Amino acid sequence: MQAKDIQRVGVLGLGTMGHGIAQTFAAADCSVTAFDESEAARSTAIERIRSNLVQMAAEGLIDASAVEEIVERIVIVDQPGRAVEEAEFVVEAVLENLPLKQALFPQLESWVSVETVLASNTSTFPMTQISRDMQHPERAINTHWFNPPHLVPVVEVVPGERTSPEVTELTLELHKRIGKQAVRINREIPGLLVNRVQIAMIREVFHLWDQGIASAEDIDTAVRGSMGFRMAANGPLEIADFGGLDVWLKVFEGLAPEIRSDSVIPSKVREIVDEGHYGMKTGQGIYDYPPEVAEQKRHERDQRFMALAKLFYGQSSGDEA
Repeated sequence: MQAKDIQRVGVLGLGTMGHGIAQTFAAADCSVTAFDESEAARSTAIERIRSNLVQMAAEGLIDASAVEEIVERIVIVDQPGRAVEEAEFVVEAVLENLPLKQALFPQLESWVSVETVLASNTSTFPMTQISRDMQHPERAINTHWFNPPHLVPVVEVVPGERTSPEVTELTLELHKRIGKQAVRINREIPGLLVNRVQIAMIREVFHLWDQGIASAEDIDTAVRGSMGFRMAANGPLEIADFGGLDVWLKVFEGLAPEIRSDSVIPSKVREIVDEGHYGMKTGQGIYDYPPEVAEQKRHERDQRFMALAKLFYGQSSGDEA
């Protein structure tokens, strides 16, 4: 089987990530069958997907006439076996719980054909662990998407120790075919690639805020308008080349010893979490999010993502043809 032959996709989990993953495959002309154990998630999935698509159409990312065509390619079912029984590629996006995933993947094998590729969207667990009890772990692979999955271009593709090279290559090609920037991670490592870079930055950002070096608003403004601005055009290693490795070497040598390198959560962040404030989902975190503000913030975020998506997907469209 080749990536171009895959037309039927199964998705398990329709929460924050799953419904956007289903939408992305459907937008690439795949027939998608999806399941979630939550009746609420199943009953709202189509409307959430439609809302995403309408917003994308308003920004010119897709034709308005395509909205209902994409929605019609998605079928929500009430049994996990029904979601995958005809699938050529399956994406698991259930709760981030290792025993749950370890139990699910051998079960998936009994529902699908011998050629079906089984992928997990895990951001935490190595596929080698998830596929521990599978009869054919060579067909199991990690495809790590980023939220919101229908807009963020990159998908990390991570083979396990027993994943076959053919499955790895097929998975990379499939995600390129559906318009994603598929990044191969050569070996399993905690946090994969992006989350390791992200946590290295957020540790220092938390520290700077905790120490009162700048306000939360000014820190966000500074990072968005400098690093964020540049990295939307060039990756960090290319930025280093542009600036001169000799310059970066001196900066590294002078500043690296001053950067926080421990694993202790800064006190202000710990206090907020201990008080039950987790951010937007609870209405309060580093910032406050009353309902009307939270909705506006989400809208503004998605508007920015869609503006960036025009740049990224425009750049990649020629490569995928």
